[in-house]
Amino acid sequence: MGIQAAVYAPLPEKSKKPLAYKILLVLAMMSLMAGSLTGVMTYFTIGYTETFFTDWLSSFLFAAVTVMPAGFLIMAMLTGIAAKLLPEVAEQKRNLAIGVSMAFIMESLMALTTAYNNVGFNESVTFFNAWFDGLVGALPVALALMVTISMTVKPKVEAYLRG
Repeated sequence: MGIQAAVYAPLPEKSKKPLAYKILLVLAMMSLMAGSLTGVMTYFTIGYTETFFTDWLSSFLFAAVTVMPAGFLIMAMLTGIAAKLLPEVAEQKRNLAIGVSMAFIMESLMALTTAYNNVGFNESVTFFNAWFDGLVGALPVALALMVTISMTVKPKVEAYLRG
């Protein structure tokens, strides 16, 4: 009787994760990346000053409401494009290509908003130099973060979000 009961017992249903958990996970990841990069960019743009943390926080918040939503859409578009253009390429290699592309795109946009926030558009040479310094200064951090996340965390997050 015990074996028969085990054979005919209904399978447990997969539990769906609440949407709020999924949103919080994505926001936490994006905040970690944007916070790290805008911090490095603020340092390379204006240096460590008495107002560094205030300047960094305003740069981060500006990027959070402009660049991060755009990044969410860009990542989805790049993932779809890579799947269509490179169907025969292994998923891990596609994720690497997406990670490198996202690093350059997102870092350029965050350097733009950080430079605007810290030096403004008043003088184009000053703005360009601030953008370039932030971009180049944060490049190693951005590449390390995006490649690591694309290769290790992104597949797990995608699986979590599907669940």
